Amino acid sequence: MQNTKELTPKEIVKRLDQYIIGQGEAKKAVSIALRNRYRRQLIEPEMQKEITPKNILMIGPTGVGKTEIARRLADILYAPFLKVEATKFTEVGYVGRDVESMVRDLVEASIQLVRREKRSEVHARAENEAVKRIAKALAPGIRKEKTQQSSNPFAQFYQSMGLDPNQMNLGAEEPEEEVTEEISSKRSELVDQIKRGVLDSREVEIQVEEKQQKATGPMNDQFEQMGIDLSDTLGAFKSPNKIKRTMTVKEAVGVLTEEEADKLIESADIESEAIQLAENNGIIFLDEIDKIASKDEGGQAQISREGVQRDILPIVEGSVVRTKYGNVKTDYILFIGSGAFHTSTPSDLIPELQGRFPIRVELDDLTADEFIKILTEPKNSLIKQYQALLSTENVDVNFTMDAVEELANIAQKVNEETDNIGARRLHTILEKLLEELLFEASDMQMGEVNITKKYVQDKIGHIAEDHDLSQYIL
Repeated sequence: MQNTKELTPKEIVKRLDQYIIGQGEAKKAVSIALRNRYRRQLIEPEMQKEITPKNILMIGPTGVGKTEIARRLADILYAPFLKVEATKFTEVGYVGRDVESMVRDLVEASIQLVRREKRSEVHARAENEAVKRIAKALAPGIRKEKTQQSSNPFAQFYQSMGLDPNQMNLGAEEPEEEVTEEISSKRSELVDQIKRGVLDSREVEIQVEEKQQKATGPMNDQFEQMGIDLSDTLGAFKSPNKIKRTMTVKEAVGVLTEEEADKLIESADIESEAIQLAENNGIIFLDEIDKIASKDEGGQAQISREGVQRDILPIVEGSVVRTKYGNVKTDYILFIGSGAFHTSTPSDLIPELQGRFPIRVELDDLTADEFIKILTEPKNSLIKQYQALLSTENVDVNFTMDAVEELANIAQKVNEETDNIGARRLHTILEKLLEELLFEASDMQMGEVNITKKYVQDKIGHIAEDHDLSQYIL
């Protein structure tokens, strides 16, 4: 597989074309910006410092592909990616998320990305250890009674109170086991069978570490701004909880391989690499940026929106944000702003912020021809999705070309006469068209249904013709 770090602009556009119809200018602008990130890494360090990303502002009505472009970029690139709504932020001093949280969330995405890569590097060793643990669970040794107290201080404390630390999930040491030659031979045989997949469906009870829940709430947000994570701080005072789970051997291999891989990976290496990756390859997609644009209406609302813009400005310009993993420079993070700008224009943004989005791309309204392509061409088009859903009930649904054309024409007509919601109109139209079929399919058991132009007209034609009905139903 080709390294996604080295994709050319044409290759990036080609991959986006598999899922998104039209909007060639937006795809081109994004692909050039991403390729420039790669080019920057190949030049001398002194020049690298001078080259900052050219942030992009995508302008266009809802449903034309702005968010979809961002979502698909996250799928095809080896880069930390974060999509966030600008409306979620409030200026400093108000209740709500501070703008620096977007950088902390980007670093979390980077941590997960690097961890997955590190896990793949040690996968073979980790899987081998996981298989041994499962074999041990399937062929347990002869337990010996422990005479000495556990070395775990928390376990000792509860033992002194007459409580069983094993029941308290405090990491008390496991009892020693005697492994006879017969048990050892049985485990070796089980290891071989597990690796060959013979025991995939067999159930096994294993002990796994309980996943630590991330602390949330206003207090944790304040601590994060100081580079402190309450989850890690509180977790340091106790051993990881062990819980018993019953699952198939195949599932257990996956769960324990992940656990064993984490034991082989140095957390410090992950954090250091993740910060570098976020700083040099990170992408933040700021959706609904038009909703924080100031207008000449005055009042507290205008002040609040301007306040959020002014808080975002230093992040986009380049600053240092403190996270629990270390300080992160935002100078080379690529920001992609997106908004419909129905009731405002890019010039309503404060001038300083406008200047930080030098590349402007206007996305076009979708036509009936493009609706036809959206319904049929993408890898997982809407029609293919509904066909897959109904095939689970052994119902084979076929759409004739004139039916698809009629659906596209209805979508365009309703968009023109009511609110223009772009390709999202196709979702409501198809759901209404297939409503009865989706309801009856479970009782049909099997069969073939052909969706023709007449079928479309009979089901939703009268709704599309009636302005009042289409406004509320389609």
